[in-house]
Amino acid sequence: MNIFLKEMKSHRKSLIFWSIGIFLMVASGMVKYESLSSSGQPMNEMLAGMPKSLLAVLGIGEFDISTASGYYGLLFIYLLLMASIHAAMLGATIIAKEARDKTTEFLFVKPVSRNEIITAKLGAAFVNILFLNIVTFVSSLVLVGKYSNGEVVTGDIAITMAGMFILQLLFMVIGSSLAAVKRKSKTAASFAAGVLLLTYVISVAIDLNENIEGLKYLTPFKYFEAKNVMFGDGFELIFVLLSGVLIAAFTAATFIFYKKRDLNV
Repeated sequence: MNIFLKEMKSHRKSLIFWSIGIFLMVASGMVKYESLSSSGQPMNEMLAGMPKSLLAVLGIGEFDISTASGYYGLLFIYLLLMASIHAAMLGATIIAKEARDKTTEFLFVKPVSRNEIITAKLGAAFVNILFLNIVTFVSSLVLVGKYSNGEVVTGDIAITMAGMFILQLLFMVIGSSLAAVKRKSKTAASFAAGVLLLTYVISVAIDLNENIEGLKYLTPFKYFEAKNVMFGDGFELIFVLLSGVLIAAFTAATFIFYKKRDLNV
């Protein structure tokens, strides 16, 4: 419990800053939506002349941005990126921080097992990403609802937040497993961020070229896209199962390799 509370305290400021950032992202996005919707020019016509490649890079896709839910679908990819980056960095740093701060020996000589250490650390990381997800959900619910003009958006926001939380968990354990596996664990955070950005680039490439759609299983950003979960058939079972398998596998890797960690890291 002491390790859990210590990790919660050490990441408190970071969580506050990320929460503020998420709130400001939602707020600025919906203010922009109000500005565009009151301009008198149909928003969908504004996008009609834009190149498909640019629309894919911006994450706009096929959303009807004249509605609050459609505009939120456009905004969601940026919220997902922020939350995923936070999760990946948190998962890596919460494991590697002893190597960074040179307190590894001090932690390992405590009368607790390595399993208890890693459980406490991952538990603290879990609470952090859950809190950020709740902040995102509440911010979206309040701000999108404010500009929805009577449109019911609660269900759409709830399902996207569920998908976001699964991806947060996935990237968190990707980061933690990299920190546990890598010999120089201090570089795990940047490596985890690189993996995340690579998977995002693959998702954009798939939007640009339908011939490589088979690669969608390699990028978590394709698992719970807003255009599918909000305006399609909801969650696809294959992606839910795949996410569960990956989360279990990376969590197991974190425990296994952390137990084998050399003190001289």
